[in-house]
Amino acid sequence: MDPERIRRAVTELLLAIGENPARAGLARTPQRVAEAYGEFFHGLAEDPLDLLADAIPLGSDGPGEAVVVRDITFRSICEHHLLPFLGVAHIAYLPDAKVVGLGALPKVVDVLASRPQIQERLTEEIADAIHRGLGARGVLVVLDAVHGCVTTRGSRQEQSSTLTVASRGELSEPARRAEIISLLARPGS
Repeated sequence: MDPERIRRAVTELLLAIGENPARAGLARTPQRVAEAYGEFFHGLAEDPLDLLADAIPLGSDGPGEAVVVRDITFRSICEHHLLPFLGVAHIAYLPDAKVVGLGALPKVVDVLASRPQIQERLTEEIADAIHRGLGARGVLVVLDAVHGCVTTRGSRQEQSSTLTVASRGELSEPARRAEIISLLARPGS
């Protein structure tokens, strides 16, 4: 990350739209954007597989049943317009020989979401990381997100959200996938 280069680019952008980057309300904007971009894109410098390296062996009990973590909030920046998309991730995996601390899964989502992204690829990357990193028998990832580029420009569909699904291994089988998806539903919904 090059904060000085980001500051110069933001100053140029402000000039390009006809603004005065020196006026009181904008004077610190290039610095603020550089700091925000450091946070928004920290995932470019991190490997999500490192977050799964401390997986715990299951022992002699054999493979476990499904582990499901739902409603993991995330934010990402759409690579098409550099606008945010915000949502929730639901992750399920079927352990084979090891499990991971539940706090590791939101960290994997955060690292992969903290890159210029599209939701479709983000869903696939989360599934791949968990499948490879844990050697899981199956993985299912469901993302539900609202996109700034859809809600604030173009068609301005303020109530729409986008749902994407990725599955690996045993959870690619329709019956197994349906079983897990039913666990994601909230009672009364």
